[in-house]
Amino acid sequence: MKKKILLLTPVLLTVLACERNTEPEVIAPASYTFERDGATTVSYSGQSERLAMGGEFGSALKDDTKSATDLAEMYANQDANGNDVDPFSDPVLNASTKSLRSKTAGSYLYFSSNASESAQIKSDFDGWIQAQADDVFPNFSTVAAIGTAGQIADGSSVRYVNALGLEYDQAIVKGLIGAVMTDQMLNNYLDPGVLDAGSNRTDNDDGVLYTDKNYTTMEHKWDEGYGYLFGGAQDGANPLSTVGSDDSFLNKYFGKVSADSDFSSIAQDTYDALKLGRAAIVAGNYTVRDEQADLVRELVSKVIGIRSVYYLEAGATALDGGDMGGAFHDLSEGFGFIYSLQFTHNPNTGAPYFSHNEVNDMLDDVMNASGNGFWDVSTSDLRSISADIAARFDFTVIQVTN
Repeated sequence: MKKKILLLTPVLLTVLACERNTEPEVIAPASYTFERDGATTVSYSGQSERLAMGGEFGSALKDDTKSATDLAEMYANQDANGNDVDPFSDPVLNASTKSLRSKTAGSYLYFSSNASESAQIKSDFDGWIQAQADDVFPNFSTVAAIGTAGQIADGSSVRYVNALGLEYDQAIVKGLIGAVMTDQMLNNYLDPGVLDAGSNRTDNDDGVLYTDKNYTTMEHKWDEGYGYLFGGAQDGANPLSTVGSDDSFLNKYFGKVSADSDFSSIAQDTYDALKLGRAAIVAGNYTVRDEQADLVRELVSKVIGIRSVYYLEAGATALDGGDMGGAFHDLSEGFGFIYSLQFTHNPNTGAPYFSHNEVNDMLDDVMNASGNGFWDVSTSDLRSISADIAARFDFTVIQVTN
């Protein structure tokens, strides 16, 4: 029997899947609004909580009154492990069983059978957090120099760097964009291995709802992926009017990339794909669902690639002009985005655009080629790396920098 979604909202896009028209028709709604029996079926509160945790954590990484333990508790949320710890100012977050660390390098596709790499990535973040508290905070009043952590001027701002010129807070926050938000969205919740796990497909077809909820498991998994991009939006159903200002993670950089005329449609295209994929789940059209998941994977990965190139080029330009503080800030953000490349997803290969080893090689070239990190990194090396990154995607360095 042919099924069809009936929507009361205006239709933006209609897709007829399969040449023989054997799969249900899918009609995308005007907004990310889905209901059953007059009540919403959309839920991504866990993602909203993690984004809020990330916001408080990012601020704490710049607060030299915090200890390594304080920072580690915000990253791991000890309440999630049954300990009576309140690391956040928001009591809702303190009561939550969610955490950032538990989702770091935790996707089904990339890490369910790769525990050693997942552990290494978590160890990277643990180490950077410890070093921020132990090496950088005590030197907030020290002027940074080669081999000495401390402060360095960046225009009217002051940046706080390690002995190699790296801002750990930037590396951590930008690294989490990949290790949590991108990895969970692309390689977990939008992956068929998660969407179709167990009896999910049959249950979705039969309208079997998750226990005590108004959604099927498959609907909820897709919504959780949506939440890692739009879970902090003021209007989650219509998030594009505030994109870029709703959190400091993927959403922020979708806003920045969309502000570039070369990539102006990327937020809209991603939102449309997420709507259509969710509508396909309601319709039971899994061909369209997977096509839209792959489009989202391509677009989100592209944002990571674009910002990696942007910061490498900006850092090289600042170094050419003798602006060390500005360069260190750009390169620290670039460090985090390059780190995030290993969590991207190329739908043509089913793998990251850059592997874990390739990412570490690039970061080694940036940080350790001279032994002094950013203090005397080669601008030609920076530009060579940015060209290599752009070449893996369908954009050019000129498009990013013009």
